[in-house]
Amino acid sequence: MSLKVFNTLSRSEEEFIPMKDKTVKMFVCGQTPYDDAHLGHARNYIIFDVIANWLRHEGYKVTYVQNITDIDDKIINKAKEKNMTPEELERTYEKRFLEDMETIGVKQGVTEYLRSHDYIDTIRYQIQMLLDRDYAYDLDGDIYFDVDKFKDYTKLSGMKLEELQKHRIEPKEGKKNVYDFALWKAAKPGEPSWEIELIIRAKTKKFIGRPGWHIEDTAMTYKVFGPQYDLHGGASELIFPHHTNEIAQAEAAFGKKPFVKYWVHVGVLNINNVKMSKSLKNFITIRDTLKKYDPEALRLLMVSSNYRKEINYTDNMMKESEKKLNYLYNTLNMLYNYPEIKEKDKDEDEILAKINTFSTEFTDLMNANFNTSVALMRLISAMTQIRQYLESHEGITKESKSYILSKISEYAGIFGILKKDFYKEPLQKEVKELIQKRDSFRKDKNFEEADKIRKLIKDNYKINLEDTEYGTVWYKDREK
Repeated sequence: MSLKVFNTLSRSEEEFIPMKDKTVKMFVCGQTPYDDAHLGHARNYIIFDVIANWLRHEGYKVTYVQNITDIDDKIINKAKEKNMTPEELERTYEKRFLEDMETIGVKQGVTEYLRSHDYIDTIRYQIQMLLDRDYAYDLDGDIYFDVDKFKDYTKLSGMKLEELQKHRIEPKEGKKNVYDFALWKAAKPGEPSWEIELIIRAKTKKFIGRPGWHIEDTAMTYKVFGPQYDLHGGASELIFPHHTNEIAQAEAAFGKKPFVKYWVHVGVLNINNVKMSKSLKNFITIRDTLKKYDPEALRLLMVSSNYRKEINYTDNMMKESEKKLNYLYNTLNMLYNYPEIKEKDKDEDEILAKINTFSTEFTDLMNANFNTSVALMRLISAMTQIRQYLESHEGITKESKSYILSKISEYAGIFGILKKDFYKEPLQKEVKELIQKRDSFRKDKNFEEADKIRKLIKDNYKINLEDTEYGTVWYKDREK
């Protein structure tokens, strides 16, 4: 089954065919570091990490880039509140953001993080191209994109141009249209600024200021990828105006269509049916969440719903995610430490066949527009089948154990879970002796003493015992 991707641009699922062989150029809108990242950000970046993981698993060579908007009104305003320079504030929160991304396993898959201010020359170059092609105009030190000149402006959002009259995104007297957006903003006293030169009406003119929000991303990707690339990701709330404006300014400047072949958008994370947002001050930071929960539990939660749908977050969701993660680790733990036998029987062949079926189904589901929610259900179902097998057999051959472990690790790794290997440490000698002693009590039907030993092992060594018809199996508590 070939990979199908829902493309916001066409509003349909399309076969995924990169522009060049199996090379994928992928860009995801990154962070504006003026505060700690929240769970809405986590969802977005975890989903695109999983997408990158799957593409790489399927043999694509992926260059995955994110931007960091390191100069912005929000940074400037927050810096004033904290009596810091914008650069000091941004660097502080950028460092914390990257630490968060490493903790939840996202940073490791990103090829490069790009800072906006490193691309001022490319931004100037793109603005000049837009001026030369009569898609931009200057106004009191600002440069604006003339939306009416770009005929396909609403093709991504599907909005009617009249609707844009309601969106005074960047109000300023003198603009040709209320929906024209800034490519360059004139400097204000005390704000960071750069000086660039632009040729307007055959005259060179100096502009002191900073780039508009939208131009940063297209200038970066032009420098890194060229005028076109394969996949652009981001939260659904960015479809308009941000991604709409990216398309307009890129296709107008570079003269290539489509600017991006596939547009992939993730549904927002809500609290009490309201979008989690810093501006609304209803957000929960990644850091605060990870004080209570495992990063892998957070990843598991984010893949448990269709990526395009909104999630209405509750703390109970994280608790349920922890339980699921415990179950998966416990089963993996049991399998790894299960007694090995020399000869396999038909039941073992059957469990191997079930694992192969799981592998095929997981692949088909991920190729069906990254259907992580059902693929996760199949992973949990496969682990249940493994557990049922272990609880009803005296052992498993080393070859089959190794094969099943590799398959589970392979597909769980796509989601970024089951990465820990604490269960590979052998039992301590005294624990083995206690288990043998307990087995003797159970044979003598002295269940009271057997239960005391079970509790002792659990309390002192964090090891759980489970009794089957073929004897006692064990697994360690998951380390958090």
